Amino acid sequence: MNTRMRVYGLTGGAGSGKSEAGRRLSHAGIPVIDADRVGHELLEPGGAAVDPVIEAFGCEVTTAGAVDRAKLADWVFGDPEALRKLNAIVHPRIMQVTAGRLAALAGAGHAAAVVDAALIAEGGKRDVCLDGLIVVTCREDIRLDRLVRLRGMDIEQARKRIAAQTPAEKKVPLADWVIVNEGSLETLWVRVDEIAAAIRGKDRKP
Repeated sequence: MNTRMRVYGLTGGAGSGKSEAGRRLSHAGIPVIDADRVGHELLEPGGAAVDPVIEAFGCEVTTAGAVDRAKLADWVFGDPEALRKLNAIVHPRIMQVTAGRLAALAGAGHAAAVVDAALIAEGGKRDVCLDGLIVVTCREDIRLDRLVRLRGMDIEQARKRIAAQTPAEKKVPLADWVIVNEGSLETLWVRVDEIAAAIRGKDRKP
């Protein structure tokens, strides 16, 4: 008998280690759709969001005719209204692509999949389509250090990026699993492996 594929959300702020948690889940054999990666694809030459973004923001966010994500990020993460405008363009398209990929995974017979996205559970509400939610949290000083050291941002860029996002701590009450990622990479992996086992049904305890 066929059963519906379970879909889990993975969320956390910039520098929290959310993406590393997603990679570990994928390593554990659970398909992960990276919504940020989908968003990047939509802004690459020929992507569905390119023309609407250039129309909305102008040539100031382009380099050699292509959307320059660094320029766009500098603009929107210092301007809440510009960020809302960008989200209104990009997020419906991300959702459409993600839904298609989830359908393909279900059609291929996968029992579960994870959607990795920073904007899951925004506004204090859990998405009704999710069968479970993983929230990655981390102290702000550690997040700032990671964004500067690992992603090449200057400190002000990193602060703006964090300030533009809903604090993950506000999403913790909605979570089935919480990862406090303030230790070593190996410690993160151990926690993610526990969650992967739960998702696979070997251990259902959050």
